[in-house]
Amino acid sequence: MGVPPAERYLADPHRRGVIVWRWAVFLLAAGYCIYQLAINADYGQPGGPFRFLTIWALVMSFWAASRMLAISERRTETDWSAFVAVTAVVNALVVLLYWRLWFQDPALVNSNGPVVWHQEYYLHLVGPVLQWIDALFVYGAIRALWRPALGLAAVIAAYIAWIEFFVSPLNDFPYGDEATGFPYPFLNSLTFDGRVEFYLTTTLTGFVFLGLFGSAAWGMRRLGGVQRPARSA
Repeated sequence: MGVPPAERYLADPHRRGVIVWRWAVFLLAAGYCIYQLAINADYGQPGGPFRFLTIWALVMSFWAASRMLAISERRTETDWSAFVAVTAVVNALVVLLYWRLWFQDPALVNSNGPVVWHQEYYLHLVGPVLQWIDALFVYGAIRALWRPALGLAAVIAAYIAWIEFFVSPLNDFPYGDEATGFPYPFLNSLTFDGRVEFYLTTTLTGFVFLGLFGSAAWGMRRLGGVQRPARSA
């Protein structure tokens, strides 16, 4: 990856306010990664917490936050725009799918019963919103869409392969009428054809989100202009 162009930023990433904001976002993401992957982690089933797309999104958000902080502190000049864009879309899918199913029946997504309130709202709302704010209003991440589109397709394909060929075959819980071991209970009530249809619909939704994020970033650039980041000495 090359050096990001100066005009990429919608706000000066080296301003004190931006640095404080990015530290707060980073520490929250780091704290929840530790909580989810160590303190509250359940590795009794193959795949552990990584069975869930929510955890993939959390780890991606943590890494994106760490890179945005590194940019603000002049520790990197790498172009992270494609990764940040993919993370924004994966977060959007998590928010949409989780709450849509939760409002139908929380048991469709929470196989182990109710989730601790702060965990539920951070993972499925607050954390994604914080990442979107930086991606859209500070970093201006989403410009050319072809690299994020390829990255998004790769992440979705990897997760589908992960749960279809590793997680489900090696786990006997949750179980449903059609399948066993898929991390989200509703998937176990779908036939293979039904899951394929769901995966295709979700992938298309992801590309729609990518287009929406790209349009929003373009609108922000048009309305607010851009800030040239200060160069390191």
